[in-house]
Amino acid sequence: MIAETHGHGGKQAQRLLRLYHLYRLSVGIILVLLISSNLDNQLLTSANDDLLRSGSWLYLVLNILLVVFFENTRHPAQLFSLVLLDVLLLCGLFYAGGGVGSAIGNLLIVSVAIGNTLLRRRIGLLIAAIGALGIVGSSFLLSLSHPPSPNDYLQVGTLGALCFAAALLVQGLIRRLEVSETLAEQKASEVVGLEALNALILQRMRTGILVLDEQRRVQLANHSALSLLGSARLQGSLIDDHLPDLVDRLNLWMSNPTLRPQSLKVTDSGVELQPSFIALDPSPHHQTLVFLEDLAQIAQQAQQLKLAALGRLTAGIAHEIRNPLGAISHAAQLLRESEELSGADQRLTQIIQDHSQRMNRVIENVLQLSRRQQTIAQRLDLKPWLQQFVTEIREGANERQQVHLHLHNGNFTTLMDPNQLQQILDNLIRNAWRHSAQNHDCAQVWLELFVDPESQLPILEILDDGPGVAPDHQAQLFEPFFTTSHQGTGLGLYLSRELCESNQARLDFKPRQGGGCFRITFAHGRKQS
Repeated sequence: MIAETHGHGGKQAQRLLRLYHLYRLSVGIILVLLISSNLDNQLLTSANDDLLRSGSWLYLVLNILLVVFFENTRHPAQLFSLVLLDVLLLCGLFYAGGGVGSAIGNLLIVSVAIGNTLLRRRIGLLIAAIGALGIVGSSFLLSLSHPPSPNDYLQVGTLGALCFAAALLVQGLIRRLEVSETLAEQKASEVVGLEALNALILQRMRTGILVLDEQRRVQLANHSALSLLGSARLQGSLIDDHLPDLVDRLNLWMSNPTLRPQSLKVTDSGVELQPSFIALDPSPHHQTLVFLEDLAQIAQQAQQLKLAALGRLTAGIAHEIRNPLGAISHAAQLLRESEELSGADQRLTQIIQDHSQRMNRVIENVLQLSRRQQTIAQRLDLKPWLQQFVTEIREGANERQQVHLHLHNGNFTTLMDPNQLQQILDNLIRNAWRHSAQNHDCAQVWLELFVDPESQLPILEILDDGPGVAPDHQAQLFEPFFTTSHQGTGLGLYLSRELCESNQARLDFKPRQGGGCFRITFAHGRKQS
């Protein structure tokens, strides 16, 4: 039973209780004023004046005490006692005021209705029953001294029925309000959940997203946008202060939305971005949605797709060539072992074998392209990695091959597949040894690691002291099957550049006096979420 007397709880229940206190105090003050001004004889018929005056003062004083001591009560038993005391006092005033002829019966119905907002179900109906019994009982006691009229019985029955009607009506309304409130809370919880989900999706997207208002102030920026723009915080600031080139593209797009905006380069991070814009028409603040795509990411994906297609094609071709090539090489070897061949014929068979072996190396490189696994970039500190790599390559080199390593100070963290980086450097170092050996008895190569002062990107240079590369050949260095050596296949540099691009790095040749220089420019060490 106590559980059924719980009110709404929380702030809403406290507001109802305060209104109930205010209502009772107002009723008490009005009754005392009526009694004190002798207006009760005009408004109340067949009243017991002394009992009515005493009851009115008692009602006011008790309600003042209840307000003081039970202002914020939440206990169900205390709420029930409060409502019950109010109904009983009003029943007493109803008797003292002369019964149905007074207006106190209407006050009793109002108190029953308010009480049912604080109480529930059977307890609320119990209060209505007590109020109805009080009205009937008071009218019966009054009828013993004053014979009632037939109309009085009708009014008493009506007041009693109104007590139950008020209780049922209020409880029905409260139940509907509770259902509506529960539904609203569920919808609000769903909206909050969807907002959290949308925020999580935005933060996890690799595409940078900005929301700009009419003054180009950033209303929202996801993690990728902050990372691409190299800023820790953008929200609330003008995009003009951070990326004026983006403002130029935005103004151009606003004048002609059909034009594709040009790419732009972020000065701080060195990242090249492709912007696109969408106007949020329903937005009251004329907001613009900005998408920022990292062109290096797009180029990397395209490069991987190109290499995958090239690998499938070359694997089929290499398989068809390798079998007859092996037969030719084997036949030449058997023919060379014949004692009947002259010296000139022996030379011809040697040429067949040499070129067969060269073709076999080409096929091996082509198959290496087709078997190359997908790039798995990871955060890599180049300084300790290079030290370990140079130690290993020195162990495998002969006494006429040397590697020198020079490490500068700086942050050399990048994103790179270490296995593919090892393959790239192995190709470049062996290429440098081959060129250095053309001019010197001891082939040497120098590795120099430093940070570019402008872009702050890690750079590794592979230098040799060979004859260098003729200016006419520099533009063709990275073309497949181009080589200046009779023993080379022309795929080493091509494969190295392809592997660099699939890791968002760049491989270039830098002419210099006294040898050649290949430069690898690595990407920033930031990882997309």
